[in-house]
Amino acid sequence: MKKEIKKLSFYVIMIIVFGSLMYLIAQKGSSQHSSNQEIIVHAETHSLHDGFHLFSHLTLEHIQSSIGILLLQIIIILAVCRVAGLLFKKIGQPSVIGEIVAGIILGPSVLGYFFPQVSLFIFPEESFSNIRILSQFGLILFMYTIGMELDLSVVKKRFQDTILISHASTIVPFFLGMLMAYFIYDDYAYAEGPFLSFALFIGISLSITAFPVLARIIQERGMTKTHLGSISLASAANGDITAWCLLAAVVAYAQAGSMNSAIFNVLFSLVYIAIMFFMIRPLLRIIGDLYHNKEVVHKSLVALMFFILLASSYVTEILGLHALFGAFIAGMIMPENMKFRKIMNEKVEDISLALFLPLFFVYTGLRTEIGLINGQEMWILCGVFILVAVVGKFGGTLIAARISNESWKNSLYMGALMNTRGLMELVVLSIGLEMKILTPTVFVILVLMTLVTTFMTSPLISFISLCFRTSERIKRNREERLKTNAYKVLLSFGRASNGQVMLDLAHQMFSKKSEKLDVTALHLTVGSDVNPLRTEDFEKVSFAPILYEANKLNMLIKTRYDVCDNAEQHICSIVNTEGFDFLLVGAGISMSDLSTDVTAHKTWRRVLRIFRRKKSGNFIFYPGSLIKDKTKGFIERSNCSVGVFANRGFIRAENILVVFNSEKDLVLLDYVNTLQQSTQGFVKLMNRVSPISVDSEAVADALSGYLKRANETAIPFEKNLTADILKEADLMLVSYATWLILSEECRDILQDMPSTFIIEHKELVEKAGHVTKKR
Repeated sequence: MKKEIKKLSFYVIMIIVFGSLMYLIAQKGSSQHSSNQEIIVHAETHSLHDGFHLFSHLTLEHIQSSIGILLLQIIIILAVCRVAGLLFKKIGQPSVIGEIVAGIILGPSVLGYFFPQVSLFIFPEESFSNIRILSQFGLILFMYTIGMELDLSVVKKRFQDTILISHASTIVPFFLGMLMAYFIYDDYAYAEGPFLSFALFIGISLSITAFPVLARIIQERGMTKTHLGSISLASAANGDITAWCLLAAVVAYAQAGSMNSAIFNVLFSLVYIAIMFFMIRPLLRIIGDLYHNKEVVHKSLVALMFFILLASSYVTEILGLHALFGAFIAGMIMPENMKFRKIMNEKVEDISLALFLPLFFVYTGLRTEIGLINGQEMWILCGVFILVAVVGKFGGTLIAARISNESWKNSLYMGALMNTRGLMELVVLSIGLEMKILTPTVFVILVLMTLVTTFMTSPLISFISLCFRTSERIKRNREERLKTNAYKVLLSFGRASNGQVMLDLAHQMFSKKSEKLDVTALHLTVGSDVNPLRTEDFEKVSFAPILYEANKLNMLIKTRYDVCDNAEQHICSIVNTEGFDFLLVGAGISMSDLSTDVTAHKTWRRVLRIFRRKKSGNFIFYPGSLIKDKTKGFIERSNCSVGVFANRGFIRAENILVVFNSEKDLVLLDYVNTLQQSTQGFVKLMNRVSPISVDSEAVADALSGYLKRANETAIPFEKNLTADILKEADLMLVSYATWLILSEECRDILQDMPSTFIIEHKELVEKAGHVTKKR
């Protein structure tokens, strides 16, 4: 206390002393410049009189300044792109589609057309150069991450398997693009532009595949570790390398203006590539082996990687290959140690994707004026371009895959995946437009082609899946289950520590059943924009505790890591199509008793209360939100039985409390009997009248007879379910229907509830090859 008083006294004295000294200096200085005093007083009088007008004038100047306009543009761009990306993800599309559309909305096609004055204020023409420079720098960072995402060892390993597919998916659309250029050159190309440059650029624009979009679609659909996923990723990577090398050659030729000059560009480019791969890359490999964790990756090392990136981009720019090709090569030669690549990727990707790329989308949108397609002929031409692009990419991949002995289903899948273009296509088109190879009209047509071909990927994959969907998978799962007599449990967890506890509960709950226990532990990362390089780390960290627990319990479990946009839909699809008997999910933070979760939930409820303008009670948590907010969908959409586990310090089910409300709840006794075989504590059964303790042999008969005699509506829960009873138990079992009543009538008592297992029991009934649910 004395220390605090001493500090406060010193602080007050310091303020008084130095404040007085500064006042004296100000007074002394004013008296020495008395000749200007009259002017200053007049200026002060004028500023007081017209202060608001002066403030308004200065504020407007700051808004219209270069930095003010740029910051306003970035704020609007990030907001619109983010909202558009989220909306498109809601309909099952990659967020990149929404961001491209957002760019077009902010451009002359929408904002400039309907609100020209607003567009002119936000995006004055003189500000385009700032957006362009920032967007180009963002593209350099993005191409660097794309290069790092390409695992050359996988490309080499799969080279023989993918050479035909990848090159057919590039050569066929490239040829068709050149053929299209032959027919439209006279009407839609620059008069002074050489035909070969125009034709080569059209060919390149139709042959590009968006590797990042393809990788995320494969990841989202859980195909990363399948044959189809690996062959598609390797083919796309191989094709991307080929396409970007072709693009570099085309750009070099277009900038050189003649084949003789282009030869020197190509020769020096080959020297550059040789230096990068045979001199720089071996040195970086050594660095990657030494520095492969965040603890030792210091700022100097990161600066070195950025130096290599910028130097590579600069060299390719002056060689006429474009800076983006140098960034791509710099990413490819990064150390093969994936841990090092992940660290570098984390440092670069977030800022390039979240900040700089939206600027590129809008810069592209500002140059995309759909009104340039102003006649029937042009719209027909746009449709023809889309058709040719799809036929070339989809058809070329499909035929090559079939020749490579892939099934029809896999071949169609690969055709649909390779047909996606996305951001990579926009990069190519922007280069063509800046180099005056593509006219604005052709640029707009190809942007629309990019949108359509990328947008159609997810629906086309779903359609292919629907065409090949049969009952074979369900039938195979059912036959396997009957053959092994296994009781299949899907354990879906979020937090790694909670998965460990849930496995222990599953072991206590189901291991004593007559059937063999087959547990699949599922962890989801929600958000399909997760970088594929990071998923391995996520998977390793998430499953470490549950695998440790499984080893301790001497259990064999399967692990499954998926990336999706909708957790509820994804989980229900798994349990309904793969023949699971029980779905075990966690309740989330709304039922947790951890101090951090309690604080977070209380804060969230305060925010909701402000917006909803209504009182929600002064409770640490609202039990009803468990079902209403999170797990209602699991229970209603799953064909199997569902258990929702609220972990409140669960260790072992020694003392069990079972709450009944009706005769339908007697099914809980099956779960109680299983648990009781592994516990030495008590089982207390709670109904509306009074708690009764019984042994396991007499449970069913005693309770069934009692419920038939009892008047179930006579006495409410509060009169017999007390906080003391809840505190005595380690685990409470309750049915879903009873919980809905209990959570409304006994909110205050449930603040002291133990770990709780809420069960919705469903019997699976097999009819004519279908699985239906019987409640």
